[in-house]
Amino acid sequence: MDVDEFRARAREFLAANAPESLGDRAPAEVLREAKRFQAAAYDAGLAGITWPPEFGGQGRTAAEQQAYDAEAAHYDLPSSPFMVGMGMCGPTLLDLGTPEQKARYLPKLLRGDEIWCQLFSEPGAGSDVASLQTRAVRESGGGWVINGQKVWTSGAQWSDFGALLARTDPDVPKHRGITMFIVDMHAPGVTVRPLRDMTGRAPFNEVYFDDVRIPADSVIGEVGGGWLAAVTMLGHERVSIGGTVRRGSDPLSYDNLVELARRRGRAEDPVVRGRLAEIYAQEKALGLFNSRLRQEAEAGSPPGARGSVSKLAGALLLWRAVDTAGLIAGPELAAWEPGDAAAEEMAIAINSTPASSIAGGSNQIQRNIIGERILGLPKEPQVDRDVPFRELKVGTQRPA
Repeated sequence: MDVDEFRARAREFLAANAPESLGDRAPAEVLREAKRFQAAAYDAGLAGITWPPEFGGQGRTAAEQQAYDAEAAHYDLPSSPFMVGMGMCGPTLLDLGTPEQKARYLPKLLRGDEIWCQLFSEPGAGSDVASLQTRAVRESGGGWVINGQKVWTSGAQWSDFGALLARTDPDVPKHRGITMFIVDMHAPGVTVRPLRDMTGRAPFNEVYFDDVRIPADSVIGEVGGGWLAAVTMLGHERVSIGGTVRRGSDPLSYDNLVELARRRGRAEDPVVRGRLAEIYAQEKALGLFNSRLRQEAEAGSPPGARGSVSKLAGALLLWRAVDTAGLIAGPELAAWEPGDAAAEEMAIAINSTPASSIAGGSNQIQRNIIGERILGLPKEPQVDRDVPFRELKVGTQRPA
């Protein structure tokens, strides 16, 4: 099957299976519909398009993934519950997981039977993730006991499993005493509490672990190798965030900004047209860059620091789109008639945009990574790099 045939097959599937708009439905109903659609896509051979067949994927090329994405962009697909699992956790398991972990978790992840989240940030460890204090202590039988708190965890409320970073050795420098684990989000001792943001929604959560027991085979990678696992996952995360397909329902996509300009009588304004042209060019350039990263990953070259380029470019593009929406609509973006769903969705999109400059690492962090790891600029001084973690005064910790 060539790319054109694959595209036609994807188009036919989407026309028959894509759900109608879910914007006004309850979260539980949206989740049910999301699982139904994901299972149908998996059964039709349209999930995990570039993933290895032995772990539930289709073993196809980035060109076919791009063809599917182009067709899917015409629909408001309920993909958000699976973004962390498929964009971050799954690819990291492919890179670092044991054969048993891949066989157990990846097919169910791809089919939407099990949902994943990422458990990195803490109240005292945000941009400096290596300062995390959640502890994992080994039991005599080889398993682990987890205690601590995570925050800003997207999708934890509906997740079945999480990729957790915990400190396993406080007597070595902070980057060396961390391990990544698979944790059952339904295990005794796991508590998930929603965090509401200024859109009025609760996409994030704080998660508490109180004497949570996990088996010995839950380690992703190696004990003490959690920083390498974290860097691997963050690379995938930044590509995933930066490369998120701009759906037709996205109020800040190029197509919808053009439609907004037409409705407001600004489509012939040369300043507005110039701004729209910039957004079009940036959307296309970012799409091509992410396609290249996917192709290189297939060839065995992980994105690494280049994921920060994708993530930063995606965040800057969103801010550019917000500025353009303001130029077009002016004060009408601040208030709208009751029942105007399109205006409400635009307001929610605008209020969500600041998170794009923070989630997955702030814009400043991305610039540091690009400067140091891609451009070869000198690193900033790190006086604590060789100091045992328990001696540091970081986050909420005080030296022992």
